[in-house]
Amino acid sequence: MGSNSAEQEGSHVVTIWEVDKERLAQMEKRISETTPQLLRIAAGRSGCCIFRVPHNLIDINGEWYQPRIVSIGPYHRGQPNLQMMEEHKWRYLRSLLSRTKEAKGITLEDYLKSIHPLEKDARECYSETIHLGTDEFLETMVLDGCFILELFRKVDNTNLFDPEDPLVTNLFDPEDPLVTMSWILPFFYRDFLRLENQIPFFVLERLFEISKTPDEESGPSLSLLAMRFFNNSMERPDEVIESCNNLKGLHLLDLVRSSFIPQGEKSPPHKVDTPTHIIHCVSKLRSSGIKLNQAKKAEESFLVVKFRRGVIEMPSITIDDFMSSLLLNCVAFEQCHSSSSMHFTTYTTFLDCLVNTARDVEYLCDRNIIENYFGNDAEVARLINNMGKDVAFDTNLSYLSQLFNDVHQYYRNSWHVQWASFKYTYFDTPWSFISAMAALVLLVLAFLQTFFTIEPYVNRKH
Repeated sequence: MGSNSAEQEGSHVVTIWEVDKERLAQMEKRISETTPQLLRIAAGRSGCCIFRVPHNLIDINGEWYQPRIVSIGPYHRGQPNLQMMEEHKWRYLRSLLSRTKEAKGITLEDYLKSIHPLEKDARECYSETIHLGTDEFLETMVLDGCFILELFRKVDNTNLFDPEDPLVTNLFDPEDPLVTMSWILPFFYRDFLRLENQIPFFVLERLFEISKTPDEESGPSLSLLAMRFFNNSMERPDEVIESCNNLKGLHLLDLVRSSFIPQGEKSPPHKVDTPTHIIHCVSKLRSSGIKLNQAKKAEESFLVVKFRRGVIEMPSITIDDFMSSLLLNCVAFEQCHSSSSMHFTTYTTFLDCLVNTARDVEYLCDRNIIENYFGNDAEVARLINNMGKDVAFDTNLSYLSQLFNDVHQYYRNSWHVQWASFKYTYFDTPWSFISAMAALVLLVLAFLQTFFTIEPYVNRKH
């Protein structure tokens, strides 16, 4: 009995797990039927250019990516907090239709028919599947596109407010709140350049061509109109803006982004053979003898950074609400668009390297490299540091890779570091200079006292 009990206790029962047939059928159905909607397979193509901003960037930078007063395109269409401008979109469309029907006999139906052949390509520009029927999608493209074009024309052409012309007065109200109320236009400048708030540029171009009146045929291109509009906030030299007449972009954000990238650098650079080193913050660079100066020559873009003989030369950049929004949305675009160069990502990473504390920002402001219209120095430092967080960045593929390496090599030079450290410690501020001079005087006096104490004994021996 005891032997049998032991055998029973030592035996193992093997059970065979069986798959739940219903769960198996559900899994097989999802495998065969599921098509990604929130990030389509086609989102990796170069033609896809309008993306939802990744959640990791939204978690860091908050609402910089969200439109504040106007929705453009399908992503934010119908949001309750953006309804105020929807009524004005229809008013602007009525204004445009009145003018083009009077001048060319073109109706709303003509606008919709002109966009219809572009529908498939326009949908392919969005990383998400757009759940709008053809009619709704075309309505969104025409309504939002015509609103943008009319606003560009209004801001660019003051003759549209000529009270002598009854037709113009009827079409373009000189008391239009969108233009006359000072708080609204700055929001348009930012909202039109948010990554999620775009329509394809080729849609805007088609609407622009069909809406031209005869007197506009010899006028500025759409690109130039757009750049003039945004320059009310950027305040770049007129000759730089006028040179953008033939500039192209995938959408308005990409157009403005491209205007800052130097000619010949539009495509991603070739990977360098030697590893690229990230540089140190302003305080450490200064202690090693590296200076940071505002570029002597006025550059067309703040992206043009140079390093010569221990001096980093940087064009001035204005940090305000507009530029902060532009930088963050350009970085988000570069993170999502596989075919774009990483100029803004590189530049913001470069700023992030330079700035660790408010004191670093203060120094850059003192050197006229940063013009701070954003807040105090600590707020600017926080903004710059957040720009560099959770960003995919290959230093070996950056347009500043050679500069990074040159600065790194200079920083490692022991003679530079020792001499610069001495100057930085004893001659950086008036008080440190006074302290150093006082110590030197005391040292000389001590030496003289010792000399005159010993000197009589030396002479007595002789």
